[in-house]
This record gives sequence, structure tokens and C-alpha cells, in this order.
Amino acid sequence: MHADLTRGARWSYLQRRPARLPNYPCLVEEGPIDADLLRIPVGPGSIHVERYGHGGAPVVLLHGFGTSSFVWRNIAPEIALANRTAFAMDLFGYGESDRPFDADFGIASQAELVDRALTALRLPKATVVGLDLGGAVALRLASTRPERVERLFLVNPIALDEIPAGDITALQRNTARLAFRVSKGILGVAPILGELLRRSVADPARMPDKLIARYLAPYVGEEGLNHLLLLARSVDDEDMEDVELGSLRQPTQIVWGDQDPWIAPKFADRLSDTIPGSRLVHLPGVGRLVPEEAPETLVSLLLEFIGAAALQS
Repeated sequence: MHADLTRGARWSYLQRRPARLPNYPCLVEEGPIDADLLRIPVGPGSIHVERYGHGGAPVVLLHGFGTSSFVWRNIAPEIALANRTAFAMDLFGYGESDRPFDADFGIASQAELVDRALTALRLPKATVVGLDLGGAVALRLASTRPERVERLFLVNPIALDEIPAGDITALQRNTARLAFRVSKGILGVAPILGELLRRSVADPARMPDKLIARYLAPYVGEEGLNHLLLLARSVDDEDMEDVELGSLRQPTQIVWGDQDPWIAPKFADRLSDTIPGSRLVHLPGVGRLVPEEAPETLVSLLLEFIGAAALQS
């Protein structure tokens, strides 16, 4: 099934405002839901998790490349207000999660570590939401550990036949072009990742300089830049070669901001055709970072999907 929505769509319960995050009051209005900050040991280190709500059906939120759990700040509180429990995770090596120098940060490893985190959190299964690279991690988890994934909600997932995606290859090209400055420690991460973040939204007003600075925070200095490049090199198509999309049986919805500059909308159509029974919604005029450009629409779609899927199960 296919549908188009504009970013004006919303439900009445979205009148309630999301919580303010520490150290970033200029972007998020104050509200009743605050996150519980958790450190979840997963073997090679710990994963940072922000939990919103208690006791409701779990929804796990996985971010994409170059972002973190922060991208869900306008989404997770609304899930809690709808009597679910949201778990916004920093993938291993991203955000505030640990980043051991010898760790594996690839898609297959990320899926395994999310599985371990679910065990530590005592969550037998959950609805898994994946954005961009997080979508590939969610697909990998649904394929290799299907009992863990009750439903799949994919937001601009990377094209499985184009891994690494265009944003990562663009970052690598820019780094190669500025290799001398990088090697001398002159160049920080801002001109490289900052440009990718700006291109990830269709409306420039949705990615102001202060917001870019917040996303760049985990990658300050020469060490931060080198780690970002390591994360980019870790994204390998071999991790998805044994994922059989046609064998997935979880209820699946794909949301696609059709202004993604790196992956054409036709990939979303192809993905929807391959995953049995999946539903596809195109969002006109929205880029890759749908949670930044159309958070109300995304929440509406997600909660509607969870409710519809629950009635089917």
C-alpha cells in the first residue's frame, strides 16, 4: 500500500509538547516527559539508552549515520504519552555509547549488540524503528533474530544494493580531497559532517547552525574526526548479503522523505515490493532526516501503525 502525506498531518494528542533536553533549550519546548538515561553493557562496551515511559509496549528507536539518539527527541516523548515505552539507543560507537578502538562498528555487529541490549533491558521483543543506517540494522535484526522484532518501521533506510550509501561516500571523498589538512589535524569534523547534515533536510531552516553543532559534539577534535571516518569505513555491504527481505514476516511500514539527496524514491518502492505485506508512505518535500523535518507526521504514522499492527496480531 502506498500513500502520500504532508507534514501538516497530526493527531489531537500531539498538541502535548515534547520534553526539553538538557543543554539544548532553544530547539525543544518544555513538556512532561523526561528521559531515564541508561548505560547498557553489551560485551565490548556499553550502549547509551534514553528511556521514555514505563511499562508500555516497547518501541526501540535506532538512528542513522552521523546522528544519535538525539534525533528522536521530538518522537520518543510522544510515544510515551501514547502509553508505550520508547528506547532511543545510541548505536555502538555513536553518540554517548562506548567506542573501543578495536571494536566492530559494522551493521551485523550493531544488530547483535542491539539484540544484547534488548536482553539486558528484559525486552523479549519490540517494535523496531530504524532511520537511515539504523534501518539496515533493524532489517538485519529482523532477519537474523525474527523473534525479537514484533514490527518494523523504517524511515529512509539505506539502499541495500548501495552500501555504503551516498552520504558516506561523499564524506569519504571530501576527506580524501582534504587529506593533508586532516593528517595535520587542521581540519575538524564540521565542514565534512556539517555539510552532510545540511543536505539531509530539504528545508534549511530545519538544520540551523546550533543544531549542527549539537550533532557534531561527539566528534570534536582530531580524535573525533578519525572516529567518524572509522564509523564510515565500518559500513560494509557484506553485512547485508544474507538478509532475505522476502522472508521477513513482521508487519512493516516504510516512510520515505522523497527529497533524500542520496537515494532515489524508487528504492523505497522496490523495498516495499520485496518485503511481504509492507506499506509505503512517501512524504513530499521532506529529506532524509524525517524526525527533524516532519516529527508530528512521523509520530502520527508510527502510532497509527502500532495500533493497526496490534489489532492484526
